Amino acid sequence: MAAEYYNGYGERRSEKRRRSWIVWLLDAVMTLLSAVVAVVLVLTYLVPYVNPSRVWFFPALGLAAPITYVAGVVLMLYWIIRWRWLRAGVMILIVVIGFFKVSLFWRPDIRRTYEDDSQNPDRGTFKVMTYNVRSFYGENGHSSVEDVLRLIEEQDPDIICLQEFNARLAARSEEFSLLEEKYESAGFGRTAAPDSVYEAPLAVLSKFRILRSGTVLTPASSVWADLMVGDDTVRVFNNHLRSTAINAADNDYITEHRFLSDTARETKIRSIVGRLRENSVLRAAQVDSIARVIDATRTRRIVCGDFNDTPMSYVYRTMARGLRDAFRTCGSGYSHTYRGFFNTLRIDYVLSGGLDPVTYETLMVDYSDHHPVVVRLKKSDDD
Repeated sequence: MAAEYYNGYGERRSEKRRRSWIVWLLDAVMTLLSAVVAVVLVLTYLVPYVNPSRVWFFPALGLAAPITYVAGVVLMLYWIIRWRWLRAGVMILIVVIGFFKVSLFWRPDIRRTYEDDSQNPDRGTFKVMTYNVRSFYGENGHSSVEDVLRLIEEQDPDIICLQEFNARLAARSEEFSLLEEKYESAGFGRTAAPDSVYEAPLAVLSKFRILRSGTVLTPASSVWADLMVGDDTVRVFNNHLRSTAINAADNDYITEHRFLSDTARETKIRSIVGRLRENSVLRAAQVDSIARVIDATRTRRIVCGDFNDTPMSYVYRTMARGLRDAFRTCGSGYSHTYRGFFNTLRIDYVLSGGLDPVTYETLMVDYSDHHPVVVRLKKSDDD
């Protein structure tokens, strides 16, 4: 009996040592992972303040910001559960610093305010839609003009800003000609050869009278139109900044994890990162020019369109300076506007100055590789 007791005791001690060794190894791995995530998060917080031409890998950090932050929260909770307060304290500090950026990507419903039921919530507001329609070509390669026009008819926005607008394809539609009877349109001239489908890649349609319009950069980048909204002039900026040059094949390569088995992955990933950096630098130059014009505008203003960059970027911070982001004001949940890259990217925006966002909605339709954003605005009492 005694021999059996001591044999069992020895086995229990051996099992306990083995379990302790596994826990120690897990803590070591998590410590290394925490150090990496902490450094990446700190660098990510700096991304909006540094022109991407200065640090080549910053644009990639901005793309992964939500995922990296969630990883930081998970690691923080791990160290709290493990009662390792030094490591937990470091992660808590870094997570708390980033907490003030969370509303760029996600907003809970608890802060939403509700108006008196006796009042019409739409009273004194007008609706703005921004939509990159990808030249009116759907995923099947067929025209999506009819689908987009039906969506516009259902939403009935007062102001429409379209990017990658295919004027020739739209002109073939009888429904589009009826739309032009309902809306005034701002003309920005041609930007390509006569046989190109990209004759007017940006379009502004308005139920309000258009007083004048002009170009900030070439019409492929930024245009403006002054609208008579009530007794006020509102300047609308429609923007389509430089593309990331990440095509559908690149998106599939990443989202379908093909790089895990591809022997040429180093070359392909280097190509993707190189294009990402190069076009981030070009977008930064564009937004520097556009922001100067927006800052000099003294009327109420709406700045919208496809920025091709996330909220954690130099482009967004520069463009949104002094303006209200409709999602940050009245959005809810996690918002993405690009149909790709794991549905994590918000790159289409409605910003306003002298106008308060009242509602924000991203329409989950598949007529393009983007989702349309629809926002209700009203004149700000402060201006």
